[in-house]
Amino acid sequence: MFAPTDPFYPAFQILSFLGFVLVLIPLPWHFQAWNSGTCLFMIWTALSCLIAFVNSVVWANSVDDVAPVWCDISTRLIVGISVAIPASSLCINRRLYKIASCQTVSVTQADKRRAVLVDLGISLGIPLLQMPLQFIVQGHRFNIVENIGCYPTTYNVALAYPLSYLWPNVINVVSGCYAVCTLRAFLRRRAQFSQFLSLNSGLTATRYFRLMALASIELFISLPIVTYALYLNISHSPIEPWISWDNVHADFSNILQVPAIIWRADSHSEASVELTRWTGVICALVFFAFFGFAAEARKHYRFAFWAIVKPCGLTPPPNGTIPFPRVKLPWNKSNVPPSLPYFPTPQSCQEALRLPLRRQPH
Repeated sequence: MFAPTDPFYPAFQILSFLGFVLVLIPLPWHFQAWNSGTCLFMIWTALSCLIAFVNSVVWANSVDDVAPVWCDISTRLIVGISVAIPASSLCINRRLYKIASCQTVSVTQADKRRAVLVDLGISLGIPLLQMPLQFIVQGHRFNIVENIGCYPTTYNVALAYPLSYLWPNVINVVSGCYAVCTLRAFLRRRAQFSQFLSLNSGLTATRYFRLMALASIELFISLPIVTYALYLNISHSPIEPWISWDNVHADFSNILQVPAIIWRADSHSEASVELTRWTGVICALVFFAFFGFAAEARKHYRFAFWAIVKPCGLTPPPNGTIPFPRVKLPWNKSNVPPSLPYFPTPQSCQEALRLPLRRQPH
């Protein structure tokens, strides 16, 4: 009988899948508003939730190498996601700062395209650059961690810090600087803010403050986690000197399989692994908390819901009522089975009230 050793089973599986779905459904709405930073944040977050969901299901109570190709692909993506989500948050904070400081932001189509290209360069270009750079210090192919799944590995050499470990911290610090500058600029130019914001189609004051809150909370979530992971790498394992490429990749085909009883025995290792896999799920739930209840988002969620349940016989209600499946009865009004109880209709009740009362005989 299956007895999961994961204390978060099945909560993590459910929340990671819900995070994947809830983040992607409002994506067309943000595409139409030219919110490239927000769209990239949604895509990277959804991808993180999807990978975490698949890994947690396939490798629940298992360390078997059942999908090596999936592990090769997913570990590359995990490396990119580690900097992609902070980079997308940086794009959001950068745009909010330019609006709060009343700079020219996406007024013409050319300005919008230029802003989108800059956001793509930050939140897509940096992850695509990080993936091959991390391969330089990748000691072996990948790890398989029980209940976690495929996990990327980095040889703890001095060169790994500028190539891999420090990138999320640097991006988060830059994003934090933009967030502070955004708040200062907004407090100084509150009178001009509403007028300038009206020039930016697709961005209202409510959406602006939601984006500000989303980027700030992502910063407060991501920065402590990556800083704690950096601290563990420095303090709990020796930093080896870089000797050569052949030395680092000497046993590259090795696949390290780590049972849960081993990686959970160390509290620091357990905290680092759990925080890493929950980061994408938390970002997805935070995004839904800020944008999932907006009128346009509810419209997309409603459309997706009825598209899913339509094959089951349910149809959208015409006036907001909750419909029930239509069941075709094998009889009609003139052919009612005698076993069914009789319920008087309003017409029959009215006719009965018109009848004179008859005194019953004693």
